[in-house]
Amino acid sequence: MNIGNLPEKLTRFLKEVYIELKRVTWPTRHQTIKYTLIVIGFSAAVALFLGGLDYIFSELIKRYIL
Repeated sequence: MNIGNLPEKLTRFLKEVYIELKRVTWPTRHQTIKYTLIVIGFSAAVALFLGGLDYIFSELIKRYIL
């Protein structure tokens, strides 16, 4: 690895990153809020489902095995 041209490579990389970031289509505030609420809702539903399964299996183990 040639360290001599490291600053040049780093500068070129950062310029390319800046150019790519200007091309990004960023979501609007409304879209961000909407997608965040969808993720929170889905996460809560999965947590309730898994919590329910855990409760059911725990009760089954208590009644039939212990």
